[in-house]
Amino acid sequence: MSTITTSDGAQIYFKDWGTGQPVVFSHGWPLSADAFEDQMFFLASQGYRCIAHDRRGHGRSSQPWDGNDLDTYADDLAALVKALNLRNAVHIGHSTGGGEVARYIGRHGTERVAKAVLIGAIPPLMLKTEANPGGTPIEAFDQLRAAVLADRSQFWKELSLPFYGYNRPGAKISEGVRDSFWLQGMMAGFPASYFCIKAFSETDLTEDLGRFDVPTLILHGDDDQIVPIGASAMLSFKLIKGATLKVYKGAPHGMCTTLKDQVNAELLAFLK
Repeated sequence: MSTITTSDGAQIYFKDWGTGQPVVFSHGWPLSADAFEDQMFFLASQGYRCIAHDRRGHGRSSQPWDGNDLDTYADDLAALVKALNLRNAVHIGHSTGGGEVARYIGRHGTERVAKAVLIGAIPPLMLKTEANPGGTPIEAFDQLRAAVLADRSQFWKELSLPFYGYNRPGAKISEGVRDSFWLQGMMAGFPASYFCIKAFSETDLTEDLGRFDVPTLILHGDDDQIVPIGASAMLSFKLIKGATLKVYKGAPHGMCTTLKDQVNAELLAFLK
């Protein structure tokens, strides 16, 4: 297996396909690098080097108790970029991975970054606060924590429905996609499954977005039931200088899977 070891001893698994300009993928919670395989295979076939890692605590990476926070996730990403000596890289982040990309740029700058893409991403802040009245109330995240503690296997099965918009009338449900979501979720360790909820909901990434100085594409579905568009993409678009926003009508959170052909074409056009 391809892994790097971080400064605190965590082993981070990654897959590295193709040759050419590097495209680095950061996945969402509770998934793994496998969530981006449709994009990786397509872009690697188009002459790009596609790299995706399993975030610490997720997938095939170590399951440490500590470090399930966006600062550490961003530093792990920086360690991977440095270990592989990636330059002129395009960073693509989905959901929590979009927060990872934002914090990576906020903490490590854009010296090695050519472009950025945020898909269904959590920035600037998911949690409802006085300063962020459009956010999601803390009670919703407490419910996620309770569900993880109670029976996370069943919870992943149930979460796959709104994640892919399969709970909408007339939705064409793929039980295979649901099984893959469940499998990836069960590969995430219990600490990451639980602690990452605080990381993705309570981390304010407003200042990080202000440090973006590379071409940035924001993709978001207007029927995203996991990361509502109003408190995320619509605000990030205003905070990132010169960003391009594409709103996918009726698209769910898991649009990289349900609308993979459209997303793949969008990404290729942006890379070119």
